[in-house]
Amino acid sequence: MMFLVLIVVVMVGMMWWQSRKAKQQQGKTQDFRSNLKPGDQVATFSGLIGTVESVDLDIDQIVINSEGTLSRWRIQAVTEPPVVPNYVSDEEFAKQQEEEKDQEEQTAEPNDVTETVNAETVETAGNDADQTPREEEQSEGENPENSSENSENKESSAK
Repeated sequence: MMFLVLIVVVMVGMMWWQSRKAKQQQGKTQDFRSNLKPGDQVATFSGLIGTVESVDLDIDQIVINSEGTLSRWRIQAVTEPPVVPNYVSDEEFAKQQEEEKDQEEQTAEPNDVTETVNAETVETAGNDADQTPREEEQSEGENPENSSENSENKESSAK
């Protein structure tokens, strides 16, 4: 019994939500039709696409100019024109792709310089790592200048 009540509540909720969406859509359409003015692009439900020449909201009629032909329509038959996608030929598309690649290469060149500098820094850091044991040997009590003197002193004392 509880399951049946749940199903009824869900169905009533869905119906309410659908009617609310439909009212919102009707409101948008009504606003569009009431705000029409000469020069606006419109289409009819039957497929005519044109420009508004005049609007008479008292008798709910509109005059549409479609490529030089004027025709009178009921305002309820008018809707927003469809969005027509721009056509790009294959040649134009290929040219656009090449231009994008060129732009990417131009922006990539400074990064290559940075990478080269980073590589040199890494090599220098590697050389520093090689020198670290030498520095440790020197830090054990001998200065580089003193080491040659100490070795000479050791040789002379050995003689």
